[in-house]
Amino acid sequence: MRFASRLHLRYLFFLILLGFLLLSLPIGAATSQAAGQKKPAGQPPMRFILVNRLLCMEDCPGWISAEGRITSDTPVQLRKILKKIGDRKLPIVFRSEGGDVDAAYAMGRMIRKAGLETAVGGTRLKDCPANDPRCDAAIAKDGTALGNTYSDGAYCFSACPLAFAGGTSRVASQWALIGVHQITTVYNKVRVSYRIEYKIVNGKKKEISRKEVGRKSAGQSSSTKLGKKATAALTGYLKEMGVDEDVIGMMMSAAPDSIHIVPSGDGLRTGLMTEMLAFNEWPGMPLCAPDAAAETVCRRRPAAQAPVAASAPVAAAAVQNAAVYGESLPKTQPMDFLLMFNGNCQEECSQWISADGDITPDTPARLKAFLETLDGRKLPIVLQSYGGDLNAAFAMGRMIRAAGLETSVGRTRLPNCPMQDPRCKASMAKSGPTEGEVFAGGAYCFSSCTFVLMGGTPRLVGNSVVGLNQPGKSELTEAEREKFLSYFLEMGVSSDAFDTMMITPPSGRGDLLQYQQMALGIINGAIPYGEEPGLHVCGPGAKESLRCPRNQKAVEIAPAAGLAN
Repeated sequence: MRFASRLHLRYLFFLILLGFLLLSLPIGAATSQAAGQKKPAGQPPMRFILVNRLLCMEDCPGWISAEGRITSDTPVQLRKILKKIGDRKLPIVFRSEGGDVDAAYAMGRMIRKAGLETAVGGTRLKDCPANDPRCDAAIAKDGTALGNTYSDGAYCFSACPLAFAGGTSRVASQWALIGVHQITTVYNKVRVSYRIEYKIVNGKKKEISRKEVGRKSAGQSSSTKLGKKATAALTGYLKEMGVDEDVIGMMMSAAPDSIHIVPSGDGLRTGLMTEMLAFNEWPGMPLCAPDAAAETVCRRRPAAQAPVAASAPVAAAAVQNAAVYGESLPKTQPMDFLLMFNGNCQEECSQWISADGDITPDTPARLKAFLETLDGRKLPIVLQSYGGDLNAAFAMGRMIRAAGLETSVGRTRLPNCPMQDPRCKASMAKSGPTEGEVFAGGAYCFSSCTFVLMGGTPRLVGNSVVGLNQPGKSELTEAEREKFLSYFLEMGVSSDAFDTMMITPPSGRGDLLQYQQMALGIINGAIPYGEEPGLHVCGPGAKESLRCPRNQKAVEIAPAAGLAN
């Protein structure tokens, strides 16, 4: 025993030193981050706020505003807010630069288990300044607040889309950004020092105690290569959430210090998003329940069975749109063309072509015959239509472009016509122009009508609704896709209009805001406030004046009744 003790003391200093120098172990799991070294805004850690919509009296949906960087503590904070809301199904509205991937996985699973919807959007609380839209002063002691959400400029980057993917419904507008990039795995190295005691028994060294006596950071290392374990975790999570593995390819295409913005079409195709928000929907607006009351504030109201017997596919689509959006739409009929005038044509009056109704295969022939009666006069065409035959719309757009005519959207009303039939046949002139008024407000141009609108030079829209949706099916052949892209190129419209078209199902309207129409090139000008579409080309009999700077040659006009149905 004496020999063993002496040997123990002799080697003690050496063994302790060995422990200090050689036992350097990484403590804890490696941290995976989808956020790179450069962060968009240096957000503080994510904070959750329960928000109710401002200026909404009753039956108004609330939401959970989730803004900030995702940290390892964020799932704990989310669990607290979910416990607070109990069984209430409040959507979670994300605005985040990303952060901890493992935390995002945990959040997504919690959201899916709770059956909550997610959206990308920012929240602006009541009376908060522009530079601090979620100011502390607006938040009550119980953690609630009043406010509104917005899409334009909102973002969900890096690890945020992984948490977002947990939603049972996952929505964003075209003007919010979803971005992904490579996952960075950060390894934190820690040098740990131990005091180790041994004893020698029968000539062999045996450890009898080990005690930690210190630890020191030994730096970090990182890697963007997905190991087997990280790949399995990511692939399994996406599958669990119903998201296609193609998202991984998008992530790997962008370095950690850059971002790959996911186009809306790709977001829908991969299941990262389930649908797009319409122009009159906002982040945090929940899906309508099947039994939702008419006054409930919600989106995608279930279509009711309409009693109207529609004879054409476009009429059926119009009835479905009416049910979805809760509107009372007039009975549709094939498009007809009327030469209209407004004002005193002995002094000053404007003339335009009113094109109203469904686009059918024979509509281009009707338009051609009508234009021939004008003897080359270039009158604006004012459209109002739910759409119809796509090939006919392409032909009409090309015909209008070749003739150098202006297009716009407006509803024409004839005198003494009932509200339900504003272009009643009883008020149509039997020959020559028909008197009437035209208004941008309440007018619409949906589906294939928008392709006709694209043919104008110029093409102008005021306070009217323009929309694009899928042409009857969500999957197009390459030849069909090329057909659309060629038409857009021919009309000077951005190819991005194709993705915009494909994100709205055939039953939807796909409403576009005016600046969206302008950005895509669908229109190239706006009708000024206080003016109406088509009211700027004077009739041939008008005197020269400031409103009518040059007199135009009078022409014989074919009877309008002969061209109308």
